[in-house]
Amino acid sequence: MDPSEVEIPPLKDLTIDNITDNVHLINSRCPDPRLKYVLELLVAHVHDFARETRLSSQEWMAGLQFLTSVGQISSDVRQEFILLSDVLGLSLLVDSIDHPKPPSSTEGTVLGPFHTHDAALESNGAEISGDPDGEPCLVLCTVKDGEGRPIPGVKIDVWETDSKGFYDVQYSNRVSPDGRAVLKSDENGQFWFKAIVPVPYPIPHDGPVGKLLKLLKRHPYRPSHMHFMFEKPGFDHLITSLFPRGDPYEGSDAVFGVKESLVIDLLTVDKELRDEYGIEEGSKLIRHDFVLVTESDTSKLRNERAMSAMRAQGKRMKMYNGLPVPDVD
Repeated sequence: MDPSEVEIPPLKDLTIDNITDNVHLINSRCPDPRLKYVLELLVAHVHDFARETRLSSQEWMAGLQFLTSVGQISSDVRQEFILLSDVLGLSLLVDSIDHPKPPSSTEGTVLGPFHTHDAALESNGAEISGDPDGEPCLVLCTVKDGEGRPIPGVKIDVWETDSKGFYDVQYSNRVSPDGRAVLKSDENGQFWFKAIVPVPYPIPHDGPVGKLLKLLKRHPYRPSHMHFMFEKPGFDHLITSLFPRGDPYEGSDAVFGVKESLVIDLLTVDKELRDEYGIEEGSKLIRHDFVLVTESDTSKLRNERAMSAMRAQGKRMKMYNGLPVPDVD
């Protein structure tokens, strides 16, 4: 931007104590109230962090180099920044804030770094895994609204690892999607497919996030789970997972994704289900009823919780494009 076209307030003599106010001053002309508010708080918290920890130049440079390495290793099939957000608990926090759920609905959890947009649209009954070593698993589910009414035509992304704990995109010789599919719920809100029993696995730990976990004396493992993502106009976007009960990492998920309501019991295919769905008797079975929330209900709940949180902080706020900003009128 041409400096002659910008009116910059004069800066004061810069010190440890007034640098934050100076940055706020020079950023204060931002016309977008939400961006101005978010950046103001970001600067304030980062500056307070530096002051409170007495951050050294060496540590600051190490942090910059760490973030640089996170970016350098990221690619179309590996998002190290999402992984970093996950292991810091930020991904789950943001999802919980942005997609609040009433008690009767299905809770969300982290997307993870391995979702792709190239999964094929399959019919109900599809076999999504080509892994011959995986233990067969029948997945029978429904999608309903908060009143228990079936929701037809919901787009459902599903994805999982193979029996060795790797997603298809982690293989250099990947030629097509495997262990993933896109389905649609039928007129009764039902969808079903054949998969393999999920297994626990380590998140990628050969990069900067893995080094961080090692420094923190944390393991990189996730408990076994299967990913689901639901989309339909009029309903709040839902990203969630199901976690078979009893996994050794159920209580120490490296990305903080486990919620008690998402922990399920693995069942067994009986003779009746064998005959109806064509999967061997004795195979594992996942049954689950997912409950979606309307966009309007989510928006109302999000606004209520946002304003309640702002009042608790003693702030006078208003909503702007569905997000809180200072009320300066």
